[in-house]
Amino acid sequence: MDKIDFVITWVDGNDEEWLKEKAKYQNEIGDKNDARKIRYRDWGTLKYWFRGVEKYAPWVNKIYFITWGHIPKWLNTDNDKLVVVNHKDYIPKEYLPTFNSNAIEMNIFKIKGLSDNFVYFNDDMYITNYVKKRDFFKKGIPCDSLVLSPLIIKPGDGFYKKISNDILIINKYFNYRKCVKSNILKYFNIKYGKYLLKNLSFLSYRDFPGFHNFHFPISYSKNTINEIWNKEKEMVLKTMSFRFRNNNNSINHWLYQYWQFATGKFSPRNPKIGKYYHIQDNKLLYAIRNNKHKLTCIDDSDLLVDFEQKKADLIAAFDFILPDKSQFEKR
Repeated sequence: MDKIDFVITWVDGNDEEWLKEKAKYQNEIGDKNDARKIRYRDWGTLKYWFRGVEKYAPWVNKIYFITWGHIPKWLNTDNDKLVVVNHKDYIPKEYLPTFNSNAIEMNIFKIKGLSDNFVYFNDDMYITNYVKKRDFFKKGIPCDSLVLSPLIIKPGDGFYKKISNDILIINKYFNYRKCVKSNILKYFNIKYGKYLLKNLSFLSYRDFPGFHNFHFPISYSKNTINEIWNKEKEMVLKTMSFRFRNNNNSINHWLYQYWQFATGKFSPRNPKIGKYYHIQDNKLLYAIRNNKHKLTCIDDSDLLVDFEQKKADLIAAFDFILPDKSQFEKR
């Protein structure tokens, strides 16, 4: 089977140099959420991401660790499987420095040496039970769960405006009904479980209404991304032109995933491979301690008056299943 790399982005919100550089451009902030300190706070769980990869996905080829330039003190940068990537290593200098996650993510496929098939992780997405290559790719085709879902956009909700821009592009190039007919078993697949009924409810639609986002790591093929850049480079560059996220006039990497859905270049996967939890969910710690899911995503977007206690509880849960240092940590 072809090599599969993992890619993860990370920001050290306590880095004084990063904070100084960010402060220089504060007046350019387009999305007010980018100014919130909670977007960059450290939960102390990054090392468990690496431990999870080593224990539950030892087959991974390389891990590409993307940062502004800061590196955790405990990280073993001499490890042969680890490649530390600075933004300037793959993003054109005219768009740097950037604090725009959309720009950082949409350029990932340009990283030198990255495998043609790779899996992209946010740093809140963890591997918490054994996974196999075929959980992410089958015969070189990305595995994913296509679940249709209408976009509901409320006043001031910039995030979904950006997603609607993704869907506009999909409907610009693809005829929904033709896509369904060409890949009917991928749109209506028993692996989707209860979500199959949801897809069936959109049979009468003429256009793509939107997609459900599970907030799991996403399997990507470089060929698909290159195709999008060739067709929509102007919009991609516009997105990159914002130093901070500007959701109204941008797109994001989910467009790559949606394009894979529309073209049928994916293999259906059961959504039960993972679970998305809010940090305040009482079931979260139990799920981690008992390896309930292969993939666990944690939404930490709450202000949390009890942050330190939640952080300690979360670290304890991860340490319960991943107590040993990984090869990615200094001894």
